[in-house]
Parts: sequence; structure tokens; C-alpha cells
Amino acid sequence: MNHPTRRGFVSLIPGALALSGCVTTQSQPRYTGRYKGPAYQVVEYQSGQKPGTIIVDPGNHFLYSVQDARQALQYEVGVGKEGYGWSGVTTVHDKKEWPDWIPTADILQRKPEIRQYMVRLQNGSGMHGGPDNPLGARALYLWQGNADTLYRIHGTNEPDSIGQNASSGCIRMRNDAVVDLYDRTPIGTKVIVLATRSVGA
Repeated sequence: MNHPTRRGFVSLIPGALALSGCVTTQSQPRYTGRYKGPAYQVVEYQSGQKPGTIIVDPGNHFLYSVQDARQALQYEVGVGKEGYGWSGVTTVHDKKEWPDWIPTADILQRKPEIRQYMVRLQNGSGMHGGPDNPLGARALYLWQGNADTLYRIHGTNEPDSIGQNASSGCIRMRNDAVVDLYDRTPIGTKVIVLATRSVGA
């Protein structure tokens, strides 16, 4: 089965959404895995979005879970590498614990060595969920309307990639952080991925 291109589903966000700002107010430790640092920080953040909304700021490698008109939980994330960034408004359509991973045709073309680790799954060929799976401990599946964007917010088996432009467009989180976000985020949650500003713009 041919996978649709991810970019076909993504629309640009109105520029006003990119004006959100934040200032760290306090650290809130939450130890939910093998990592020693806090899963998130409570920060001042005025977005104009209702509580529960997720806002991803790729340029600064942060994801925000809006708490109220003045505060959000801030998580550090890894985002798309050069040429794989995107912006748009999506919805959490599904959630899975230790999800299976079915790589897209694009990923297989760029990384054919992955094939040696793939097995037959219910929905295609890929990798079973587990600690070595690229999707990590949890995944939130992002859709626009009735269409799967093929983008996810997910954990990772490469924690050193957090804070970097390293993915094929998905939003990566440390496994302890994505477990925390997963537990807070119901299906139907609005997810906004902000456009990255060009230098000098």
C-alpha cells in the first residue's frame, strides 16, 4: 500500500498563533520512568487557547499543554530535521501504549536497513512495540478531519535526539514525558504546530 505524503494534509497556521510567549516560573518534578529529570515545567504561557490544547513550538523545541489563560506545562521535544518540518492544526484521533511502528514508504526508501528488523503486523510490516521501537512508550496519532496526517507525538528509543531537529516530522518526547502527556490528553484534543519563523522575518 502506498502511503500518502504527510505534507498533503498540513495547512499553515494564522500568524497570530506564533505570538505566544512563555517564561519559566517554577520546576515541577514528576519522575515517571528511568530518567532523572522532570517530565515538564510549569511556565507562564498566554496562548488564547482553551485548557487541554497542545501547542508545539518547533523552533524552540518545546511542547505546551495549556492549563489555563496564563499557564502551561512545558515539555522538551525533538522535531523534524531539515526539509521535514511542518505546521498546522490537528486533532488527537487515537492513543496507543507501546505502539507498533509501520514505517512509511519514504522512510524505507531513505533507510532501507530498517527492513531487516521488520515483521508482519496486523496492518502491514513494521516493528512490534517495546523499548527498542522508535515510537517509544506512547503515541498520540494526529489527524486532520478524516485523514491521518501520518504524524505522531511519541516517545523515542533515542533520548539524545530530544531538543534536536532529528525526526521525519513527528514530535518526539522522552518516554517519561510522553507517558505524562498521554495520561493528561484525551482523544479529540486540539494540537497546534506553530510555523517556524525564518531568520530575518
